[in-house]
Amino acid sequence: QVHLVESGGGLAQPGESLRVCCAVSGNVLKIYSMGWYRGTPGNQRDLVAGVTSEGSTYYADSVKGRFTISTDNAKNTSCLLMSNLKPEDTAEYDCNAALKATLTDPPGRYWGQGIQVIVSS
Repeated sequence: QVHLVESGGGLAQPGESLRVCCAVSGNVLKIYSMGWYRGTPGNQRDLVAGVTSEGSTYYADSVKGRFTISTDNAKNTSCLLMSNLKPEDTAEYDCNAALKATLTDPPGRYWGQGIQVIVSS
């Protein structure tokens, strides 16, 4: 089985930084991409940042220049460094990985349990 475990997050004041990380464990043959989504109750979950196994990155306009996504392919880990945080960054952040677990399983998307980030003075 594949598990995504998130860590980090928490409470920060506007202008401060926080980091969230996601570790993929279990049977993993290949990770194609990893990404971070965020959402608030009653609102849809949107992609904030993503990175492919080739190193291509994507950032939502609202976080460009403030957030940086990184990966450690050897450890199957992705981290999102969030700088110059704003109150509107407050959300549940969910890690997503597109991967192939075994030779016989088709590629699939897996999710972490979600982690809270609260930006407030």
